Amino acid sequence: MGWVGPLLFLVLVTQAFVRLGLLAWAVGIVYVLYDTALLGFTAWQILPLRRAARQLSAPPAATPGALPSVGVVIAAHNEAAVLGVTIDSLAAQVPPPELILLADDASDDESAEVLEQLYGLRAAPPGQLGEPSPRLPSLRWLRLPRGGKARALNAALPLVHTDLVLTVDADTLLVPGALAAMREAFAAEPQLVAATGVLEPFCPPGAVGSVFAWFQRYEYVRNFLARYAWMRQQGLLLVSGAFAAFRRGPLLEVGGFDPQCLVEDYELIHRLHRHGLERGLGWTVQVIGRARARTDAPATPLAFLRQRRRWFGGFLQTQRWNRDMVLNPRYGKLGMRMLTVKALDTVQPIYGVSAFAILIWLAASGRLAVAGPILLVMLAKVALDLSFHLWSIRLYARWVGHDEGLGWGQALLASLLEPFSFQLLRHLGACWGWLAFLSGSGSWGHARRRRG
Repeated sequence: MGWVGPLLFLVLVTQAFVRLGLLAWAVGIVYVLYDTALLGFTAWQILPLRRAARQLSAPPAATPGALPSVGVVIAAHNEAAVLGVTIDSLAAQVPPPELILLADDASDDESAEVLEQLYGLRAAPPGQLGEPSPRLPSLRWLRLPRGGKARALNAALPLVHTDLVLTVDADTLLVPGALAAMREAFAAEPQLVAATGVLEPFCPPGAVGSVFAWFQRYEYVRNFLARYAWMRQQGLLLVSGAFAAFRRGPLLEVGGFDPQCLVEDYELIHRLHRHGLERGLGWTVQVIGRARARTDAPATPLAFLRQRRRWFGGFLQTQRWNRDMVLNPRYGKLGMRMLTVKALDTVQPIYGVSAFAILIWLAASGRLAVAGPILLVMLAKVALDLSFHLWSIRLYARWVGHDEGLGWGQALLASLLEPFSFQLLRHLGACWGWLAFLSGSGSWGHARRRRG
C-alpha cells in the first residue's frame, strides 16, 4: 500500500496541467469521494445509536463491590496552574479512585508549592514515592528526572496495584459520573483491555479562542462518532491518553508506553491489538459515551498547527512500525479494514491541500470554466457533510447524555466555513507532521496552562 497513494497523487496532480475540464481537479475529486466514503461508513455504523441511545445514556445498575478498583496516573511537567482543579475533579468522582498518583516529570515551576499548599504533600527524593497526602489520602507524589510523558507513565505503573490504570492529563477535568462509567464498562466486559472517554475541548475566552473552541467542538463530535463506528468493527485504535483506562495486567504484559513514539497512547493500542490477535485472547477496545471529560485545546493557529504536527507525525511513525498488519488477514478486520484505511489516511491531507491549491491556481489563471464546476462539487460536499452533521449531533447528544454547546445554528455555520478555513489549517498541520516524520524531529512539547 505504501507506494499506491503517492503514485496516484502524482498522476492526479498532473491532470491539472494537461486537462481542460473538471478532471483537471482530479486530485480534489478523489479526495472528496474518499472523504464521502468514510462519512457513509460512519453513518451506517452509528445507526445503532438511533435505536439504543436512551439505554446508552442511562447508567446501568451496578453493585459497588463488584466494580474494579482504579488508580489514576497524572503525568505532568510544569502544570502548577491546573493541578489543583484536575486532582479535585478526580477526588470528587463517586466513587473516587483508590489512588491518584502524580508522576511529576521534573517540574521546575510552582508545582511543589501548589501541592504542599493544597494537599500538604512533601517532596520525596527523586524516583521515590512520597507519603500520602494528609488531606487526600489517595493522593501520592512521584518526582522523576526529566524523561517525557511516556517514561513518567512507565515509572508510575509498577506503583499502581489497582485493577484499572487510568491516565489523565493534567489539563483534563472529568465530569461527574465519568469514572463510574469507566468502572461499569470494565466490570461488564471481562475482555475489555482499553477504553477511551469522550473528550470535549475547552479554550480560553476571547475572540480567537472562541473560534477555535467552536470548530474543535464539532470536530471532536465527528471524531468520537467515528471511533464508535470503528469500535463496532473491532478496529478502534485511537484511545486518547488524556482520559483513558487500561486493565493493568494486559498493560504491563505488552510493556507499557513506548518513549520513542510521538503519540504513545495511539501506539500502545496497536500493540494491545497485535498481542491479543496473535494469541487469540479476544481483547477488545471501546469508547465509553458516558465517560466524559473536558480538556484544554489549542487556542491559536500556531499552537493548533504544532499539536497537529505532533499528532500526525506520530500517526505516520506508528503506521510505519505496524505496516506488516496492513491487509494482513491474520489481524482480522483491524488489518483488512481499519489499518488499510489508515494507510490511505497518510496521504489524505496532502490530497486536500493540493486540491485547494490547484483550485486557487485554476481561478487565478483565468480558467473559470473549470473552477465553476469545481465549486459546485465542493458545495455539494458541504451540503452532504452538513446533513450528516445535523443528523449525527442528535445521536451524539443522546449517546453521551449531554448537548450543551451543540446548537444546530452554530453547526450550520461551522459546516459552511470549515472546508475553507479550519479544515485547511488541519491539513497544513498534518503536512507539517509529514516533515517532522521525514526529518525525525518532534517531542512531547508543552502548552501554557491557566488556572480553572
